Amino acid sequence: MLDIREGSNHDLILTGRFDASQVEKARGVFLALTEGKTVDFTGLDYISSAGLGVLLAAQKRLSQRGQSLRLVNVNNHIRDVLRFSGFDQIFEIA
Repeated sequence: MLDIREGSNHDLILTGRFDASQVEKARGVFLALTEGKTVDFTGLDYISSAGLGVLLAAQKRLSQRGQSLRLVNVNNHIRDVLRFSGFDQIFEIA
């Protein structure tokens, strides 16, 4: 299960598993963004290729507006997934 909530700094906080079963829920949130956001992965345990696809679609749409997603507090496993998929070249990861 994936939980997405807005933090006190208006960042998006992800908790749980971002997999194919959660794509529609996440797509609604990420594709509604009109400005760049920090996405906090502190509580995220897992991300699938379907989850990566949602992030990529949001990033592409935001980049057309000169905006972007910034990913923070990424655990080592998810950081490896992002690196192996080349997403570390697409997103700012702090």
